[in-house]
Amino acid sequence: MHLLLCLLVLSHLPLSGGVQSGIFGGGEAKPHSRPYMASLQYGGHHVCGGILIREDFVLTAAHCYKFKLQEVVLGGHNITEREASQQRIQLEEKDFHTHPQFKHPNQFHFDIMLLKLKPKAELNEYVQVLELPRRFGKIPARLQCEVAGWGRRVLGRRAESVLYEANVTLASSRDCRNIAGNYFNVDQMACSFSKGTDGFCQGDSGGPLVCRHNNKHVLFGVDVYTGSPCDTPDYPQVYTSVAYFLPWIREELHAKNYGNHNVTMETII
Repeated sequence: MHLLLCLLVLSHLPLSGGVQSGIFGGGEAKPHSRPYMASLQYGGHHVCGGILIREDFVLTAAHCYKFKLQEVVLGGHNITEREASQQRIQLEEKDFHTHPQFKHPNQFHFDIMLLKLKPKAELNEYVQVLELPRRFGKIPARLQCEVAGWGRRVLGRRAESVLYEANVTLASSRDCRNIAGNYFNVDQMACSFSKGTDGFCQGDSGGPLVCRHNNKHVLFGVDVYTGSPCDTPDYPQVYTSVAYFLPWIREELHAKNYGNHNVTMETII
């Protein structure tokens, strides 16, 4: 109960839902080894993660909306520098597409958002889309996955400038529901436990949960919330299930004359 109360208190602070710190454990990612990663920025500073799922759309967490995002940075490794590989795309209010059932910035359910990119990203060796699951299905427990993001690896330290990554093992939805209660939706969410060593923290909201499936890396989830402190082994790290929201994602991708694009899919189960 103490951990849950800490989580709720944090949800009312500027650093809620994982913004302004980052991956703990793990290690620095090989530069540009995750070309789908997006840094969502305000005032030139990273505040949320995101995933390029089409050349004109980035997927992220809906609660990142409250940070008044101004810019999407693609193709970066050290985001404090102006790397030649980077593409910087400005955002406008009309570019934000939160799930219609996400009603409050501190709500945990329906925590998913699409950002429309204008101009489109230019796909190259540094910028690539990440595959989506094809259909809804339960994400199996004990699946080996990865998280990645920018930010502080230790609370109280200055934010890291380069991308870090860590391995996680998915837990059963029943175990997470038993601990998180109504904050965990067994259909909409997946979860892992950090065991105090590896995971995401208050800085990686909107970043990807990527799992190896059929010898491919597939986007299974979006980082949304965890307990406080982030590395507690007693509270789950929670992800929005991308597969659950595929109908909404497809509708948004093809709405309002956005064009006829092929979205690469992969079966989830």
